[in-house]
Amino acid sequence: MALSGLEIGIIGAGDMGMLYAKRFKKAGYTVNICDIPSKYEELLEKHRDLGINVMRDGYAVSRRSDFIVYSVPAVTIGKIVEEYGRATKVGAIVAGQTSVKTPEIEAFEKYLPDDVHIVTCHSMHGPNIDTKGQPLAVIRHRSSDEKYAQALEVLGALESRMIFLTFEEHDRITADTQAATHLSFISLGTAWSLQGYHPWLNPQFISGINNVKVAMALRIYASKWHVYAGLAIMNPLAKKQLQCFVESMTDLYKHMIAGKKKEFRDLVYKAADFIFGKDRTHKKILLDDDILDQLSLSQVPKEMSKPNSHLSLLSAAVCWYRMNMSPYDNLICQTPPFRMWLGIVEYLFCNEEMLEESIQTALEDRYTQAEDLVFYTAVTGWGQCIALGSFDGYRERFEKTAAFLGHKLEEGKDLSTMILKKLTDKDTNK
Repeated sequence: MALSGLEIGIIGAGDMGMLYAKRFKKAGYTVNICDIPSKYEELLEKHRDLGINVMRDGYAVSRRSDFIVYSVPAVTIGKIVEEYGRATKVGAIVAGQTSVKTPEIEAFEKYLPDDVHIVTCHSMHGPNIDTKGQPLAVIRHRSSDEKYAQALEVLGALESRMIFLTFEEHDRITADTQAATHLSFISLGTAWSLQGYHPWLNPQFISGINNVKVAMALRIYASKWHVYAGLAIMNPLAKKQLQCFVESMTDLYKHMIAGKKKEFRDLVYKAADFIFGKDRTHKKILLDDDILDQLSLSQVPKEMSKPNSHLSLLSAAVCWYRMNMSPYDNLICQTPPFRMWLGIVEYLFCNEEMLEESIQTALEDRYTQAEDLVFYTAVTGWGQCIALGSFDGYRERFEKTAAFLGHKLEEGKDLSTMILKKLTDKDTNK
């Protein structure tokens, strides 16, 4: 039931902004929305029949709305709040939908009037997933009890699972769950692009957990580059984990090519024992192999599959071990890519036969070592780009890889959605 007379304003009519607009409209709220002024006529025509008020700019939205959401890229949040924040209605509640809260809160504190309440949020999923039941971070930064209650009532229209955090806690958890996860998936895509082959034609990527790697990499590259660039570059806590991931992979790869079998094996099993314990037979986040094999883009028969070192997954486990971090502690704020990433890491480490095959392949198979060299190069290249804070470099690398994978991106996104649905159904039936 919508709060009587309360109007919702959304600044930014991208995919997430429109997802919010439709959910709030469905709940019975008056919704005012805008994008950049040059898109006004296009937006007006495109959404004419949705029953929402399309406005020319953020001034018009801010002046009349009681609950305002800035649904804009993290890289532009400061500039946009500086532009429109002064027009915020007296007593209004302001939220943001960026994936990094430190720059968002800094912008709100700097540019919003003192008589405005700040209760911000972050839906921990993309625009192609229904908000119902998904984690929603809620951050009470500056508000009266009455306005906070109003904010919770409004956000309740999303039917999400609310998680209450400070903005510092939010940024720590998102760094822990998303930084290395995204780096791994985008590096896989770049490695395939550098070698000029598509993974659905490669016998090393045709079954089981490899289907998840391919589907999730395609899902990310089907999205907008700034979603991932903002988190990686603007979250001050993300760079520490990214550096640890790169260093972990570097050490593992050096052991591989130097023939240091004992050092490689010891490092992998220290990580295994730390994260999963000595008894690794009882955990099962992910799906069974027979289901995963049905959800595949591969054009190569399963019987032609080749072993894979799964260097990316081994590196993730070593990174968590070195950071003294249990990934299970962060499932409270899981995103779909992190859930899948932890799932396939767990799946590998909790299958002793598969883990041993992975180690043997890494140490003995020269073809795999050559393939992993390209992946290692992709990871370090992305790591350097992020460390330099280069949004232009990030965008260029991202869009170049996306173009290479282009004809399969939508199919991969659909496949990853099916896998995620299987996971959700499995949880529901527990």
